[in-house]
Amino acid sequence: MEIKELVKSNHKKIEELTLALCSIADGESIIGNGKEVMHHEEFPLKHSFADGIYVRQMDMKQGSIVIGAIHKDEHVWFLLTGNLTIGTKDKVEDYIAPCYVISKPGTQRIIYANEDSIFVNIHKNPTNSQNIKELENELVSINQTEYEKYVQTKTN
Repeated sequence: MEIKELVKSNHKKIEELTLALCSIADGESIIGNGKEVMHHEEFPLKHSFADGIYVRQMDMKQGSIVIGAIHKDEHVWFLLTGNLTIGTKDKVEDYIAPCYVISKPGTQRIIYANEDSIFVNIHKNPTNSQNIKELENELVSINQTEYEKYVQTKTN
C-alpha cells in the first residue's frame, strides 16, 4: 500500500471512530458530538497568552480518552506531567513527561491517559486574540473534509 493511501486510510479510521463514539455519546462516559471543539469540566482547560502566542493547557485523568481536532498549522506541544499513549495517522507512541513534540499541520491525535497528565499546546497567535472560539476556528478543523478545504484555500 502506498504511503499516501495508508495515511488516507488512517484518517478514515480516526473519523469512523469519532463518528461511532459520538453516536453513543451520553454526556457522561462519552462526551462530544464530532461537530465542534468540546469544553467539559472532565477535561479542564487553562488558556494563557503572551505576545503572539496562545497556550492551551488540558488536564486529563487516568483512563480518559480525547479525540482531538485536526491542527491546521505546525505547533509545539508539551507533556508536563504524566504518561500518555497517542495515536495519529502515522503511528501510536507512548510519551512520558517531561517531553515535547513538534506537531505537523494536519495532525489529529487520539490521546489516552495512562496516568493523570497535563498536556499543553503552544500556538501562534499573530492577532493576539483572546477569544477562544475565534482561536479554535483559526487553529483547528473538526474533520478531514474541513481540513482539506482549508489547505486548498491556503494554496490558492
